[in-house]
Amino acid sequence: MENFVVSARKYRPANFKSVVGQQHITTTLQNAIKNNHLAQAFLFCGPRGVGKTTCARILAKTINCENRGDDQEACGTCESCVSFQNNSSFNIYELDAASNNSVDDIRNLVDQVRYAPQKGQYKVYIIDEVHMLSNQAFNAFLKTLEEPPKYAIFILATTEKHKIIPTILSRCQIFDFNRIQIKHIADHLKYIADQEKVEYEDEALRLIATKADGALRDALSIFDLIVTYSAGQKVTYQETISNLHILDYDYYFKVVDALIAGDISQSLLIFDEILKKGFDGHNFIVGLCEHFRDLLVVKDQVTIDLIEVSENVKERYLSQTQAISPSFLLSALNVANQCDIHYKTSKNQRLHVELALMKMAKLPQALSLAAVVAEDSKKKA
Repeated sequence: MENFVVSARKYRPANFKSVVGQQHITTTLQNAIKNNHLAQAFLFCGPRGVGKTTCARILAKTINCENRGDDQEACGTCESCVSFQNNSSFNIYELDAASNNSVDDIRNLVDQVRYAPQKGQYKVYIIDEVHMLSNQAFNAFLKTLEEPPKYAIFILATTEKHKIIPTILSRCQIFDFNRIQIKHIADHLKYIADQEKVEYEDEALRLIATKADGALRDALSIFDLIVTYSAGQKVTYQETISNLHILDYDYYFKVVDALIAGDISQSLLIFDEILKKGFDGHNFIVGLCEHFRDLLVVKDQVTIDLIEVSENVKERYLSQTQAISPSFLLSALNVANQCDIHYKTSKNQRLHVELALMKMAKLPQALSLAAVVAEDSKKKA
């Protein structure tokens, strides 16, 4: 039986152009290589799963490539590139600072730096999770980081830049990696699904991308899970929400329709159905706040692009928002937000959410009454 390789490893970018959502980083690095402006120390920082270690490896491979192209990409076929791909390169050292964070570990690294590469131009030292180094280890590293030999390049990667001492930061060229946008993650998932010959629904991949919260590695892990769940047949929206235990947006459309109609009974029955399916009341009210926010965003053509959903769902938002006034949305959002804030401290959390739903269901009537009173006041004036 052939060993299964997770998508995060199988489709790990091998060159700069295949890196997803970090063009500001890759362009800068390619220009630095082209113009021979490489810094002696780089600090790659950002959230998990956005490509820090991947970019470090690509940079290490590219600067030692013997046949770089005009686009400053590694050829992938020279001896240096092949040895890198086979994890047998003597010019690239990776250190996990989470488990090698003592002074002795750094001293061993500093001792290695003294020896020039036997073949190739640079020796590259990639230190992952560098914020885990002890203060003594940081201090032992300072002098080497400030004045390394011309053939040595250090690439430090971290998710917590604030934990790194200022004296280290001042010696590094700092690159801040962004959370990857939902659209870019969804497009990458489509590419992988096509490569693996897995059928999919666009809305399912977009949901996975949203759930990943800007981390491509998380998205690929979820994708593998859903593909396994569906036995590699088809990644559907319904199977995805079922497997990830996500509340279907259909419920939010139904709840808001009931609230607009002032139907307290229907809104409470929908909430009861949600609870019976095992969903948490707090998750529901947070999702409802997001739904109101999306309806407000769709109200104006200028902000409509701020909502990241498929075209079909966007049409549903447009249809529902036409029947709702901005006053109702703002008032309902305020009530739902207060419910969210006080949810954890409530003694009866179900009643707390139900009371919020009752208040929101009475908003259309209250707003109509307020409009009538305002009109009467104008006439009397």
